[in-house]
Amino acid sequence: MKPNLLIACVITACVVPVLAQVREHDPEWIAPPTASTRANPLANRSDLVAGGDKIYRSRCASCHADDGSGTSRAPRLSEPVVQTQSDGALFWKVSSGNSHAGMPAFSFLPELQRWQVILHIRALKTTE
Repeated sequence: MKPNLLIACVITACVVPVLAQVREHDPEWIAPPTASTRANPLANRSDLVAGGDKIYRSRCASCHADDGSGTSRAPRLSEPVVQTQSDGALFWKVSSGNSHAGMPAFSFLPELQRWQVILHIRALKTTE
C-alpha cells in the first residue's frame, strides 16, 4: 500500500468516529450568575431579528440546522432547555463556547451581533 493512502486511511479511521458522535445537552454548562443577569440591549427590537438570522445562518446553521432543529452535532434551539435560559446566559454561551460539547466561541463577533443572534434564537421558539 502506498504511504499516502495508508496515512489517509489511518486519519479517516480516527476522524470518522469523532464526527459521528451525537452532541447531547451538557448539564454542567451553566453560565455564571453575573452573566445570567445581563439584559439584552436589543430586547424588543423585532426589526433586528432578520440581522440575527443572517448571522445565525452564516455561523450557527451548519451545526444547529437552518431552522434551529438541531443536528447530530448540536441541540435543537427551540427546546425548553435552551429557551428557558436567560438572554444573558445564552449570550455568555455564544460568546464563550464549550469545547467539551463542541460549541465554538464566537467572542470575535461584535457584541451587538451576538445579541442579535440571541434575538434570532428567541424567534425560533415562536416558529414551531
